[in-house]
Amino acid sequence: MDDDRDRIRKAVSIVDLVSAVTTVKKTGRNHMAVCPFHQEKTPSMSLDVARGLYYCHGCHQKGDIFTFVQESEGLTFPEAMERLAGMAGITLTRDPGAEKRQGQKRALTEATAAAVDFYHQTLMKSPDAGHARAYLRSRGYDAETVAEFKLGYAPHGDRWDHLVRELRARGISDKVMVDAGLARRGQKGGLYDLFRDRVMFPTFDLQGSPIGFGGRVLGDGTPKYLNTPETPIYKKSETMYGIDKARREIQKRGTAVIVEGYTDVIALHRNGLPIAVATNGTALGDDHFELLRRFTDTIVMAFDSDAAGGRAALRGDELEVPVRLDLDLRVAKMPAGRDPADMVANGELDLLEKAIDTAVPLVQFRIEKEIEGVDISEPEARARTLKRLGPILKRVDDELAFTEYARFVADRLRIDIGAVFDSVGKRRRSGRVASGPVRRQRPQGTLKTRVERELLRAVLADGHSATQIDLASIEFDDHTVAAAFELIAPQLVDVNPGTPVDLPDAEGDVAELIMSLAMMKTPVGAVTDLYARLKVIDIENRISDVRRRIDELPAIEQTSSPLFGELLALQDERRKWEHRD
Repeated sequence: MDDDRDRIRKAVSIVDLVSAVTTVKKTGRNHMAVCPFHQEKTPSMSLDVARGLYYCHGCHQKGDIFTFVQESEGLTFPEAMERLAGMAGITLTRDPGAEKRQGQKRALTEATAAAVDFYHQTLMKSPDAGHARAYLRSRGYDAETVAEFKLGYAPHGDRWDHLVRELRARGISDKVMVDAGLARRGQKGGLYDLFRDRVMFPTFDLQGSPIGFGGRVLGDGTPKYLNTPETPIYKKSETMYGIDKARREIQKRGTAVIVEGYTDVIALHRNGLPIAVATNGTALGDDHFELLRRFTDTIVMAFDSDAAGGRAALRGDELEVPVRLDLDLRVAKMPAGRDPADMVANGELDLLEKAIDTAVPLVQFRIEKEIEGVDISEPEARARTLKRLGPILKRVDDELAFTEYARFVADRLRIDIGAVFDSVGKRRRSGRVASGPVRRQRPQGTLKTRVERELLRAVLADGHSATQIDLASIEFDDHTVAAAFELIAPQLVDVNPGTPVDLPDAEGDVAELIMSLAMMKTPVGAVTDLYARLKVIDIENRISDVRRRIDELPAIEQTSSPLFGELLALQDERRKWEHRD
């Protein structure tokens, strides 16, 4: 695996990779890109060609070629390895079992792609699809929309095996058709099409490969929507309709909108809101939030305003992932009797956008739903409502947020805020500052910490230069810089002159600091000069301390004190560092 990773890293240029998805500009030896992870007009992403790294000075996204593919396409690391290996023409080292499973999935994907093509061509050309085309025109779908979303039609008639015969003609086996959820076996063992007389909405994975379908019945048949059953490539709890088209815009805009159905997704995408996704005929679950969390932490649920839509939004608060991942989960208050697709069709896009823009936090939505219709003039009604709100409020871990919600509930129910705290077993803070010793901290962003960071940047650019100074003699004020030096120290012994240091694996603030400094393109000073500057700053601090202690002595004792001799020695040492050769 490590050998594969190294071969791919050497074969794939970070500039070529980023250029495929966004604008890259070269200035001298530097490369800057318009960051694809947030909205901007001026390039703020630095590309380090030598190390194969990127860093955005705006949104702070960072990493290497593998991270870039993972973040931009929502892939796992093994999936990113597969994709990059394919780009570089590299065959990955595999075990036979993994190769077999990959081949099976590839066969299912190819069969599903053939079905997408068959259904789409049938919709566009078959005389039997006239009523399907009429239905789509009634939804306002033009030929461009049909082509963009690869909509199709599953034919009916006397035969039950239109798709089966087509796929057999393309060399696809009966077993693959069944495993892909495209066909079923009858009681006599023959194969028949799963979908008949339905408008077909294909679902694609993050890489744009077709994996399944949702089929809407035409006429009075049931069920209204029929979905592909669970298959090795199609797991309804782990994918969402429209995610392949929406993921990049979700990243840029920082928000995802969950709607209820295929037509809602298409309506929003066609009208300036290409951030909509929907579940595939299944309840919204934790895995859906895990998927969306790859691209944003702000998620708006814009469900139909009917009772079913309201219940779907309420279920979101029962899930574990939004709380664990600290997602900003919101609910758009839709006008009564309206769903997103109908609002777009009726020319009410502005109203829909306003509902999304003014979406309220899910907890607030839950509270308002529980209070809705309650006669708050009755003490018992208020008490019952407060009891129902207890489990909702207990899920709010943030202390400040809980206090604000407690105040909100108290105002709506006309009760004392203390009763809200008591209802969930929490104690209300008095607001007094806790007593005890106050730890004195060094101010951040001092001259010394700035020079320390410049020294780290210089060493990262030329690791060999660190051998010219005594790093162990520096008492760093910036603990993050100290931790960074500790991580890169093992590399500084053998690195060649003029060679950048390989960035170490790090986490949190240390990782952020190392990456941001390594990717800065402004000129950096010489290591020896920066080291000398730190020495002068330390000496000046010691001089200031000695002078303060001398000033505390009686005037007659000041010049005869040993402190005066220490002061002269420090001033002499400072001159040596300031005027060194």
